[in-house]
Amino acid sequence: MKKLLITLLTMSQLGFSQKIDSLLLYANEVPGLVASSKPEKSWKNADGILCARDIQTPKIYVYTPKNKTTDACVLIFPGGGYYLLAIEHEGHEIAKWYNERGMTAVVVKNRLPQDEFMTNKEIRPLQDAQQAIRLIRKNATKYGVNPNKIGVMGFSAGGHLASSAGTRFKTIIGENPDESTNVRPDFMVLIYPVISFNDKFGHIGSRTSLLGENPSTEKIDEFSNEKNVSAETPPTFLISTSDDWVNVQNSVEFLMACKKNKVPAELHVYESGGHGYALKKNKKGPVETWSARLEDWLKFRKYL
Repeated sequence: MKKLLITLLTMSQLGFSQKIDSLLLYANEVPGLVASSKPEKSWKNADGILCARDIQTPKIYVYTPKNKTTDACVLIFPGGGYYLLAIEHEGHEIAKWYNERGMTAVVVKNRLPQDEFMTNKEIRPLQDAQQAIRLIRKNATKYGVNPNKIGVMGFSAGGHLASSAGTRFKTIIGENPDESTNVRPDFMVLIYPVISFNDKFGHIGSRTSLLGENPSTEKIDEFSNEKNVSAETPPTFLISTSDDWVNVQNSVEFLMACKKNKVPAELHVYESGGHGYALKKNKKGPVETWSARLEDWLKFRKYL
């Protein structure tokens, strides 16, 4: 009875406004998997943020709006420094925001780079991101999605993963490559993103999680996405704040790389707001309205 009540309460809170499907990223064995009996970990931190770690079975959650007004779709990558996923406030809550505006949204629960669960940990998050794009494109008809209107959105280190998907799509990552399905996203939304791994303004915490303590200069350059922008990089929308401890130069350098390559890009830099705010409204000032700027941009690009 308790479980039934929880289910009914959840449906009531959602107002029957969406349908949510959960799909495994890999139908068969997860690539690079190291078998472990350790369960996935889920907890709320001191700020009340729901976190996930020790992910061994990556999956996606497809949020289909009741009142669909567009055939565009966005895949959402939560942040967490490549150490954890802030899966709720940078994932599921964002998907609901898109559903309220008639757009299909997909929360990606990708693997984190943990040696105990996988081989070659540095490639696994991007491998999962490419597989998520591939899976949605293959199921575009099922979800009423235009395969040419599939974007990615990432927060913090999820912004690094999303920008990796949007700049490194010519290389199929990992085992069992499927070259029959294009993995290039059609647009990017990067919110207080980690972009670079360089020593000057890159985010060293995310770099260490993904590449280890002392990566080579070549490896740092390979994973610094301001260096990976090309004329084929999709149109990009960015949000950052001047007081973010992920240096605002991450977003600025990505914008400049887009301009250099004639890629349409829009950046909003707010005076204050810090990091990790997502859609939370807790007296952070003008940055609280960033989602309205995103909605404007999505309409301008004809995705809403």
